Amino acid sequence: MNRIDELFAKKNKKVLNVYCTAGYPHLNSTVEVLTALQQNGADLAEIGMPYSDPLADGPVIQQSNMIALENGMSISILFEQLQQVRETIALPIILMGYMNPIMQYGLEKFCADAEAVGVDGIILPDLPMYEFETIYKDLFNKHNLRFIFLVTPETGEERIRKIDALSSGFLYAVSSSSTTGNNKAISDQSNYFKKLQGMQLKNPILVGFGIKDRETFQTACANTNGAIIGSAYIKALQDSVNIQASTKEFLNSITA
Repeated sequence: MNRIDELFAKKNKKVLNVYCTAGYPHLNSTVEVLTALQQNGADLAEIGMPYSDPLADGPVIQQSNMIALENGMSISILFEQLQQVRETIALPIILMGYMNPIMQYGLEKFCADAEAVGVDGIILPDLPMYEFETIYKDLFNKHNLRFIFLVTPETGEERIRKIDALSSGFLYAVSSSSTTGNNKAISDQSNYFKKLQGMQLKNPILVGFGIKDRETFQTACANTNGAIIGSAYIKALQDSVNIQASTKEFLNSITA
């Protein structure tokens, strides 16, 4: 087991995964953000590796990607920042990004470096399922990295079961077929969440896209194992002068 497995073995309801872009709001904010998340109630930390064309992300996270890139963030710098992180951070850490910069970095080197600094899981929305299964799966397994796939309300049952079989750690249930930070009502997707729950999949299910406050978090958790918050947290940090205080206030508004 890695830390993601251990988390779900201990807690399988109302799991809160919080996303922040590496190098945002400032180049050296990453570890400070992780510390604040750990101290204020997050269960998982998802770190976005900034990219110039983040297709799955809405305008808020796109902007955070642009700011992080302007700040000088790169995969190499991120790994440097994470080198000592396991001395103080026990949260499971997931890296989310896109294939182009990772292939430029070198996928095998990326997986080895991620394992070395204590990363637990990877989300790559633009890595096709077939290529993962036939080319890359063994590499991620070799480095004890859980690989998390996304499903949407339009994903057919047969494909959901195939994705579930290939995924590890958890299944990322996109609340709607749009981008992160969308304003579509989570409550409208309750039948979709119930359908996933009723399929008795092997992986826990976390809901992402559109989770922004206590109400949407509770709605997502009603029929799944938890939820992922990204854009709303990015907004909370946008003009922050104190990451610890801003994170505490934001997470209290979600979980209190």
